[in-house]
Amino acid sequence: MVLDRTGQARAPAGRPQGPDPLADLIARIGACRLCRERNDRPLPHEPRPVVRLSRTARILVAGQAPGTRVHATGIPFNDRSGDRLRAWMAVDRDVFYDAARIAILPMGFCFPGQDAAGGDLPPRRECAPAWRAEAVSALPAVDLVLAIGRHAQRWHLGADAASSVDETVRRWRAILDRGVRPAVIPLPHPSWRNTGWLKRNPWFEADLLPALRAEVARRLDPPTPAD
Repeated sequence: MVLDRTGQARAPAGRPQGPDPLADLIARIGACRLCRERNDRPLPHEPRPVVRLSRTARILVAGQAPGTRVHATGIPFNDRSGDRLRAWMAVDRDVFYDAARIAILPMGFCFPGQDAAGGDLPPRRECAPAWRAEAVSALPAVDLVLAIGRHAQRWHLGADAASSVDETVRRWRAILDRGVRPAVIPLPHPSWRNTGWLKRNPWFEADLLPALRAEVARRLDPPTPAD
């Protein structure tokens, strides 16, 4: 079961209908109102969880939380940050939004709102404890996680995450080579606000991106039949 481009659950062609734990999980995520119903700090707008899940995806894009355009459209990374992320991965929109190959699961499923300066707030704290372990366990084929930003890196790397995104991303090679499954590549957020950081760190484009693209391509290619 995957989510279509409107965020609705649909069954893959040819699969008989019936009870489906993944479909049930997607439906429960879609109906979640934990952050809206908090008495002390409720979400200031109606929740709109934005995720893409499937049993066959080998790549997990673990982001932070949807922004304003993603909230409006229900399509993850449907903004300039997504354009940059797809360029980093060397994939087009059709491949990126093929949930059978790439799962997208942010740390916070809903747009968290903006601060006084107009920047997006961090992912809501209720979301990951309530949903993340179950959602990640529903992705049995994933063997590469792109951990974008501090919150995703702390969750997916645990003690291997440094105190800052900068330091964690600088350690990308050691993290990738740990020999654990799924492999993890830590990334900065592809926001255009990070353009200055990218210019100050040319090793990111020269060293990390070729490795990222190779790891992504290897998992998108169909397996070679045994001789």
